[in-house]
Amino acid sequence: MNTRFAPDRGLTTRMVVTMFLLGLLYVAFMGVLIAVGVQGLVVLVLAGGLLLAQYFLSDRIALFAMHGREVSPQEAPELHGMVDRLCAMADMPKPRVAIADSDVPNAFATGRNQNNSVLCVTTGILRRLEPQELEGVLAHELSHVAHRDVAVMTIASFLGIVAGLMTRFALYTGLGRSRDNNGGLPIGLIIMLVSIVVYAISFLLTRALSRYRELAADRAGALLTQRPSALASALTKVTGDMARIPNQDLREAAPFNAFYFAPALAKGTSIATLFSTHPPLERRLEQLARISAQLGRG
Repeated sequence: MNTRFAPDRGLTTRMVVTMFLLGLLYVAFMGVLIAVGVQGLVVLVLAGGLLLAQYFLSDRIALFAMHGREVSPQEAPELHGMVDRLCAMADMPKPRVAIADSDVPNAFATGRNQNNSVLCVTTGILRRLEPQELEGVLAHELSHVAHRDVAVMTIASFLGIVAGLMTRFALYTGLGRSRDNNGGLPIGLIIMLVSIVVYAISFLLTRALSRYRELAADRAGALLTQRPSALASALTKVTGDMARIPNQDLREAAPFNAFYFAPALAKGTSIATLFSTHPPLERRLEQLARISAQLGRG
């Protein structure tokens, strides 16, 4: 990562460990499929196609899905000026800048690398945040680009895609009715059960990595701007204002939570946290408070 964002060994370690565990799980999954005589070539080709499309087109797909529109420096001079300043501070290429017409106060950055990325903010967050708070949010999002988080999470999701497609393959073909040579359980049932287990494990691993990458982005963004309290204030505002957004708008935004600065529909701090893309607000604020104390400022 050739930028001035603070390095995060914890994030690197978790990425490597997660990929290693997912790789082992993938090998075991393929071994089971081969053992029961299933030709998974079609499923692998489909999953590979989806992976490539998601990898190379993630910025365009996200903008289209979230109704974002690229804006020029003339259209949004203050926003562009802020992004210019942060990119200069981080010594990284400037991403394309976009605005989504939505009252849901949020932001996201996506793209496979620093040269193919887009940073998008909603009109809702532009209306609600002070300049220093918005700068903290933008620094958080730019750190995702610098760490190539989208590329890593896309690759990490590959096994889940394979398992999900294999489950559907077993359900919608004759595999569910065919039995093995010894007259045992239907092959399709075996495939479906194994696929569900594999999907569940890969889902939990990628969600755990997603939560840590949000903490890493908070840390990197706060250290870049040297104003952790501004990012904490933005987090508190955004999360609090979510409660005043109509439920229908939040439900429409929720499928894209993995991209967002803060989840549109936040879960509680119980067992539901295991399934969340973001860590609890309290944990994010605690980390920012520690950083503020270390820096001796707000």
